[in-house]
Amino acid sequence: CGRKPYRGMLAKIVEQHVGVDHQGSFHDPSNVDLFGTAYRVPAAEGSFDCALCTSVLEHLEEPEQAIRECHRLLKEEGVAIYSMPFLWHLHEEPRDFYRYTKYGLRHLFEKVGFEVLEVKALSGFFTTFGTLLAYYVMRLNRGPMRWTGLVPLAAFSFQLAAWGLDRLSRDERYTWMYMVVARKRAVAVNELPMAA
Repeated sequence: CGRKPYRGMLAKIVEQHVGVDHQGSFHDPSNVDLFGTAYRVPAAEGSFDCALCTSVLEHLEEPEQAIRECHRLLKEEGVAIYSMPFLWHLHEEPRDFYRYTKYGLRHLFEKVGFEVLEVKALSGFFTTFGTLLAYYVMRLNRGPMRWTGLVPLAAFSFQLAAWGLDRLSRDERYTWMYMVVARKRAVAVNELPMAA
């Protein structure tokens, strides 16, 4: 959960926001409610109504195992909301393992037992290109250039132009990230195990 960046946004729609992070995280641990891993969260089965996991799956060696743990933690009809990159530069190296297509994501979540409600591309070509270009250009923001303000201005300009161009032509085959919304299916009475 790091510093719980979504706390303010979620405050009006959730009763409790439980942040999970691992012991070795480089973030300030003061926002962590439960220490665990994506593979094992110290909470009982069916503990949560919703799970939010942003930009984590690409950093896990075993993403399916993490999705299974999320499924275990959710109540029946509970909703999981995930985001993960499709076209993005290497980051947090060496712990950057995967990129995902919308088809691979649907497969992973359905394999675990989720009903996939939506797989949404979060950008088109121009936003992806403009954002990557801005990230790359910001690498030049050092030495004497750092004090001119020109590099951040150029980076911002690229992103603003890309945002406008995406409004004209949004080719989602080049998205930088996908969002998945999936629901844990309720177990039908006829699926329950019979007592011996």
